Amino acid sequence: QVQLVESGGGLVQAGGSLRLSCAASGRTFNSGAMGWFRRPPGLEREFVAAITWSGGTPYYADSVKGRFTISRDFAKKTVYLQMNSLKPEDAAVYYCAARIERRVTVVAASYDYWGQGTQVTVSS
Repeated sequence: QVQLVESGGGLVQAGGSLRLSCAASGRTFNSGAMGWFRRPPGLEREFVAAITWSGGTPYYADSVKGRFTISRDFAKKTVYLQMNSLKPEDAAVYYCAARIERRVTVVAASYDYWGQGTQVTVSS
């Protein structure tokens, strides 16, 4: 089993920044991919960003390109999501997900493990 624990959520004003962290523990793997998803209030879960543990080209949803940056620290088995220029529409519960296969994907069902989520609130 792999455990994922997100942290770093909170309340921020529009235009502000937050950095989310996702620490992996348990039966961790040396390859695969990590993703961030979010579920805005009353809406479906949506893809945000993904990256492979090997450090390949990250992939982003159009809505966050140029504002969010995903990165990973292989030694710490931690993935980060730096969120800048936050907008009220970025408010959501953010989830970290891990995939055993080493290709990034925007399909939530393709991820094998999920964290509990961390709330991000953006005030206008």
